[in-house]
Amino acid sequence: LARAGATEPRLLLLDEGLAGLIPSEIRDIVPVIRAIRDGGVTILMIEHVMQAVMSLCEYVHVIANGKMIAKGTPAEVVGDPKVVEAYLGPGAAARLGGVHG
Repeated sequence: LARAGATEPRLLLLDEGLAGLIPSEIRDIVPVIRAIRDGGVTILMIEHVMQAVMSLCEYVHVIANGKMIAKGTPAEVVGDPKVVEAYLGPGAAARLGGVHG
């Protein structure tokens, strides 16, 4: 992030930047990414760490098996049955009951 930030980008691409970090490291880096975003840099993230996605992203595209299965705000996609099924397995949306599409 420091090297990329030194170039004063308008667009920053982050591909699994949080992979392998422990929870305390994720808690430490999320505010750094948020500050970069709030400083006017557009950030495109590819990420599996949902804590970061939910707190950083304004808009989310969810891809499973090479196909986009949902898009919208984090709040919209988190309750999408297709997203629940992709992350938690077949039948998960029905077992959770409160998930709606």
